[in-house]
Order: sequence, then structure tokens, then C-alpha cells
Amino acid sequence: MTLNRRIVLKGIGIAGVATVFGTGVGAANGPGKGVAPGEETIAEIADAAGFDLLLAAVDYIAETNPDSELVAGLLNDEQYTVFAPTDDAFTALLEAIELESFADIDEALGAGTVEAVVSYHVTTGRRASNSVVPPRGERRIETLLDGARFTVNAEGAITAVGNTATIVDADISASNGIIHVIDSVLLPLEL
Repeated sequence: MTLNRRIVLKGIGIAGVATVFGTGVGAANGPGKGVAPGEETIAEIADAAGFDLLLAAVDYIAETNPDSELVAGLLNDEQYTVFAPTDDAFTALLEAIELESFADIDEALGAGTVEAVVSYHVTTGRRASNSVVPPRGERRIETLLDGARFTVNAEGAITAVGNTATIVDADISASNGIIHVIDSVLLPLEL
């Protein structure tokens, strides 16, 4: 990716990234169809789209746990679906818990908390919106956090253990998975 393309992608925001990659809710191959793999990895798309705090969390996990299976999986060819909180979502969380950094979170809530929270946003396999958002009722999503789950309803609202979120953009296809953008950091614990 060239620097100019990176600047353009950051400037147009995540909705524009969906347009650039020909994605968005139900757009890839029509309603009910799978989403074809993209050319860039989840990390490359997240970087280009300005998910700076999500990537900072993954970097923090890599620094504090070099053997992290989560980090290794996100950086190779394994297929994952990431429910990616926006930077505003991470900022709101840090403000709500009155902490300033990921290190502060692990210090206050216990080592490995940041990795647990990020793992709660990832599930194995390519899960397009048609396999995440049910036509009615709720669908359980199993996460990488030791079998922890959250539910998604027909409107794209997510109910987690410690809070709720909404899918604001879906089906951003990467070579190693799919990204669904959410407006809040999902918490696998009550604060």
C-alpha cells in the first residue's frame, strides 16, 4: 500500500473503505451470499481505515505476550471475523473507566485483561453479515475468549456480558477474514 493510498483511505473513513473495497452490508455478492476474500489483510485494512487504537491494543498484546495465539492468528492466513471497535469507542471506554492506556487497564484489572477484551471481538472463520445478523431473533457468536459469547439481533445490535454495541458497517472483506465495524468496545466482564 502506498502512502498516498493510505492517506486517501484514512481521509474517507470507514464508510468510504467499504465503498473502495466494494463491500458494506449485503453488498458484496447480494443478500444471503458469501463475501469474496479481499486482497489486503485485516491488519492492513484496519491500518488504512484508521483503527489506530485497535491496532495499538494488538501491538500491546504482542509486546506483553509474545506467544499470544490471538496475535499470531491475526497476522497469518487463518480466517477470522473481527468486530472492530472504532477509535471513538476505545476512547469512550478509557474515559469511562478513567484510565489512559492499555497498560493501565492490565494494571487495574489484572494482567491479560486487554488480550481478553480483544479476543472477545474475534471469532474463527469468515462470517459475513448474513451469518452474524439473523433474519429475526438473536444469534449467538462464539468468540476466541475461552468460549465466551455475545448475541446479535436482527437490527445488528450486540449484547455482550458487560455492555451493548451496534454493527455500523459490515462485510469489509480481507484476505484473512471479515471486519464488522462496531460503535462500542465489547466487554466480557461487568465493570
